[in-house]
Amino acid sequence: MEKGEVNSGFIFPSLPNTLSLVAGNGEGSNSLNAFDRALLNAGVGNLNLIRISSIVPPKVDVIPLPRIPMGSLVPIAYGYYTSDVKGETIAAAVSVALPRDKELCGLIMEYEGICSKREAENKVVEMAKEGFEMRGWEIDKIISISSEHTVEKVGCAFAGAVLWYK
Repeated sequence: MEKGEVNSGFIFPSLPNTLSLVAGNGEGSNSLNAFDRALLNAGVGNLNLIRISSIVPPKVDVIPLPRIPMGSLVPIAYGYYTSDVKGETIAAAVSVALPRDKELCGLIMEYEGICSKREAENKVVEMAKEGFEMRGWEIDKIISISSEHTVEKVGCAFAGAVLWYK
């Protein structure tokens, strides 16, 4: 911990200070293996993902996914969709809205469904705008990522926002 920081005594000693967007897709013989392959494709398949709600701590740095030790407990907000309907197009997307006032938190929005990645991404961007509107906050920027998959046997589309530490 740095000087002046207080250890909250919780499982995580401090707030995450980085955010990385990831997306992937995959096929498997069943929905769990398709999900696992999508996680691997996104670069987070060997981590213990802790699903969080949609709040980004203030002052995070947006960076490419860092090297995180295998088995780490990793906070992530994500959306995913699995299907066993051959030929179906599925997608997942996340967006992150960051505030103009750096003392405020950001918002993560997730969406998944039977649609194109463009449709999913448009949806999460609009959701992020609405979330900021509800709070009366100004947006500095919105970033997003999406994944699309055409099902062969059992497929999965996945997108997530990983919170981590410098």
